[in-house]
Amino acid sequence: MKENLTGTAAPGRPEHFLMRWFLWVTLGESAGFLAPAVVAVFVIMPDTAGGMAWLVVAGVAEGTVLGLAQAHVLRSRLPRLSATRWTTGTAAGAALAWLLGLSPSTFADQWQLWPPALQAAAAVPGALLLLCSIGLAQWSELRRHLANSGWWVAGNALAWCVGLGLFFAVAPPLWQPGQPPTTVIAIGVAAAILMAAGMALVTGLVMKRLLRFPGADQKPVGSVSNSGSLGGAS
Repeated sequence: MKENLTGTAAPGRPEHFLMRWFLWVTLGESAGFLAPAVVAVFVIMPDTAGGMAWLVVAGVAEGTVLGLAQAHVLRSRLPRLSATRWTTGTAAGAALAWLLGLSPSTFADQWQLWPPALQAAAAVPGALLLLCSIGLAQWSELRRHLANSGWWVAGNALAWCVGLGLFFAVAPPLWQPGQPPTTVIAIGVAAAILMAAGMALVTGLVMKRLLRFPGADQKPVGSVSNSGSLGGAS
């Protein structure tokens, strides 16, 4: 960090935050997704509790790498943010997301016997919790530092809708029966990079806006004063 003529440290360059976030988060999620991708091809026992357990563990690895990448960028603006709490929360949220996402296929024989109304009553909150799982886990740390941190949960859910939409638009049409494992992994990784980029862009835009409103105990590097509302930020 450069120093000004008075000898004090100059503020960070928040205009570069979005670019750094996009690059690091895209890289982190793409690298982290290799864990479930490899497990899905070489270890997975399709639609079994054992296969689900393996993928949940792989989700912990994915979330850890993603959390480390995000914390690396965030700490340049929120120096008091705990990288440990952020990363462990992200890992836990990712594990929960995998658990919720795999449960319908793993336990299809059981829940398909439920009445349609009960299926819908379980599916709707389950889907919402899946989309919000990582954001909620990260919010437990982010709320210590940003005044309007609740928006992160909704923004993160939207970002994963975008990312997962891109993944499923690319990977399933290209996966065909009988393909060698290397081809399956290559398609999955390419789709995962696109997913990561979409998620990184949306979360970066949300976080950049949130950083304008620090909490009372911390003012992010290069931020403006903590006033107004999220919707009124320019």
